[in-house]
Amino acid sequence: MSTMTMGGSAFQPKWWVSGDWNGFFGLFTNVVLNVIVLTGLCLGVVKLPDDIVYGRILPALGIALPIGNLFYAYLAYRLAQRTGRTDVTALPYGPSVPHMFIVVFLIMLPVYLKTTDPILAWEAGLAWAFVIGVIVFLGAFVGPTVRKWTPRAAMLGTLAGISIAFISMRPAFQSWETPWLGFLTLAVILACWTANMKLPLNAPAGLVAVVLGTLLAWAATVSGIDAIMDPAAVGASFAQFSVHPPIPGGAFLAGLGNIGPLLVTAVPLGIYNFTEGMNNVESAAAAGDDYDLRKVLVADGLGAMVGSILGSPFPPAVYIGHPGWKAVGGRIGYSLATGVVIAIVCFLGLTALLLAVVPLVTIVPILLYIGLVIGAQSFQATPAEHAPAVVLAILPNIAAWAQNQIDGALNAAGTSAAAVGMDKLAGAGVIYHGMELLGGGAVLAGMVLGAIAAFIIDRKFVHAAAYSLAGAVLAFFGFINGTALGFGNSTPVAVGYLMMGLVCLAFVYQQKSEAKI
Repeated sequence: MSTMTMGGSAFQPKWWVSGDWNGFFGLFTNVVLNVIVLTGLCLGVVKLPDDIVYGRILPALGIALPIGNLFYAYLAYRLAQRTGRTDVTALPYGPSVPHMFIVVFLIMLPVYLKTTDPILAWEAGLAWAFVIGVIVFLGAFVGPTVRKWTPRAAMLGTLAGISIAFISMRPAFQSWETPWLGFLTLAVILACWTANMKLPLNAPAGLVAVVLGTLLAWAATVSGIDAIMDPAAVGASFAQFSVHPPIPGGAFLAGLGNIGPLLVTAVPLGIYNFTEGMNNVESAAAAGDDYDLRKVLVADGLGAMVGSILGSPFPPAVYIGHPGWKAVGGRIGYSLATGVVIAIVCFLGLTALLLAVVPLVTIVPILLYIGLVIGAQSFQATPAEHAPAVVLAILPNIAAWAQNQIDGALNAAGTSAAAVGMDKLAGAGVIYHGMELLGGGAVLAGMVLGAIAAFIIDRKFVHAAAYSLAGAVLAFFGFINGTALGFGNSTPVAVGYLMMGLVCLAFVYQQKSEAKI
């Protein structure tokens, strides 16, 4: 193994430094929150039996997640060794947050409602996750080229859209539902992780915030001030406490037998996954740690495939938030420790206990913090003149989030946007169809729009025209700005991109004319 030298001696990076405690408790609470949420979705929405959730899905995550964390820790170690730097931070890793909701509500729930069989729904989710993994794996071979020719403003801008809409908004709402407790946690996180304030004994801020919030929540419950916690749920949670080893199986093969309808979401979301992975690697590079994108995407693709074979329909992925964990002192060990502890939680069925003991409102401010950091980085790590491109790249994810909120509200009322009618919605100020198109394939759409804007700002009109043409092709087949995959799915949007490209080419002609004068 090759080594770099520092101060005349062979440099061996440390696997653990004091800042890793902050990174560990921050990332662990982030990941375990998502594990708790996906557990609740499986049990409460798809009605999967306990033995599938605690005996198959969580143990599968208990294998897929630490393998990814170990690999990313290894990449960080090698980067630190190669560069002789002590500030290298490993990429974070965990279950993909948007996909948790997508696989539950768009894949498994429709199958369950149609068949009333949760096992068939689970098998469909496994097949879908396997296809996602294959697409991400294949994306490893084109991702580096896309990254090379895409402005940073476009990649970080669309990532900011994800962080603001899908990472920050829900935690913010949850914090405001119990503000006296949520604000306490948020204040500790902001003071320690943005203002770099130190706690007594240099205690990890993430741990202190969660423990303090948990103690106060239980004190409020026991005293009768505010019934935040349910003591009965703690006793019931011990029923799941036992060793749950991962079990390989062929359930995903059963789902692949009816994969056709699932491809409508699997293909664009697979592209979304490798696009988001590419953007997260760019985010890490902007923070100073430049990783091999191909290796990262291969790991993500294999993680999704292995997880689905073992029984998890939730694809893991490189996480958003590397700059945040770097800022609080996380280096190499925090990511590896997170994977190991999450594996223990999954294998022993401790998720139910954590769900019963720790109030959600004490954890969600950590997600809000990550959203704030990523949103800020999109402006801080790009040229100031590219700010309009960043904002444009954010908008599709805002549209997708808003559509989800509207659809959820209408569904709760027993209706839908189609049943209500576009005219009535427009009369109430809801431009639903435009929102639906703007938010279609939001991550990829944001990157395309952001790239066009950045190239126009730089007066690189040929590049802008090329991205406009790419946008037209992607929209025509429904990969972006459309409602579904299909030939001519979003023709008006495709024509719009072509018109944009023609305008850019006209300015190329004008530039040449001006150069001759």
